Amino acid sequence: MIMDNDKAQANNQESDDEQLEQPSRLPDSHGRTDPNDGFLDDLEDDLEDLDLTHQRITCIQGLGLGRFKSLQSLALRQNLVSRIECLDTLTELRELDLYDNRIVNVEGLENLVGLTSLDLSFNKIKEIRKFDTLVNLTDLYLVANRISVIEGLDKLVNLRQIELGANRIRVIENLDGLEKLTQLWLGKNKITKLQNLDKLKNLKLLSIQSNRLRVIEGLECCENLEELYVSHNGIERIDGLRNNHKLRILDITSNRISVLENVSHLSHLEELWASSNQISSWEQIESQLSALPKLETVYFEGNPLQTEQPAQYRIKMKLALPQIKQIDATAVR
Repeated sequence: MIMDNDKAQANNQESDDEQLEQPSRLPDSHGRTDPNDGFLDDLEDDLEDLDLTHQRITCIQGLGLGRFKSLQSLALRQNLVSRIECLDTLTELRELDLYDNRIVNVEGLENLVGLTSLDLSFNKIKEIRKFDTLVNLTDLYLVANRISVIEGLDKLVNLRQIELGANRIRVIENLDGLEKLTQLWLGKNKITKLQNLDKLKNLKLLSIQSNRLRVIEGLECCENLEELYVSHNGIERIDGLRNNHKLRILDITSNRISVLENVSHLSHLEELWASSNQISSWEQIESQLSALPKLETVYFEGNPLQTEQPAQYRIKMKLALPQIKQIDATAVR
């Protein structure tokens, strides 16, 4: 038995020795990769794309990125970076991805005037600031930060898409200068009112799921809107869509709607998601939807018209809407 224990200890020691010899990048005292270890030394200076995702990098400064003068795309996703720095010389950079780091302040971006895409999602940012020089930016991602106010975007006149989901925003504001905006993502905030969207005449997609809305309103000037997502709010009526004739997708899932109304004029509607409401009338289904020529997909599961007669639900839906190709998650046969 003593010999077996000695043998086991010897094997464990060999295993430990092997593990100590394995890393090509030695961890620091916190078990993190030292950014000064030169693991980029073998890369050519004229590199255009560099992906450093999930490398446990804590500091950009030690990476020596300044020599990559031709760099157009830099990904530093899922690292431990707390400060944006030492990127000034990367004037050719078009895409910068800092998703899932530990950044608190937006800084060090002033010289990156050529940036078209910037992802700062899943950080610890509280304020939208110091973006003024990024006038060529078309896509800005700030999902899952700690932002409470929409501000500091007035110079970004070329923005096409902005994602501000999962923040602490209460009011839609300060978007008037973003006339080229086509997609606005505001899901999972604390917004109580649809407002200040009048200038967004090119808006095609609005996602404002999981907020505190009670009414669909403020969309009169958004005549080019094609996709509207207002699920998981407290909406009681379908209204305010008179001018939104181009709508293709309408998501009103998980609200408090009991009457299907005010959608019969949406002649371009292809998908209606209305699960988990209080809709019970088959007459309303037929009168509001049967004449919509492009309608192919409907979701009504979790409504009384499905829960009270589940066995007849699909048959009745097919009879009421002969043009549809999908009911809930299942294709029509």
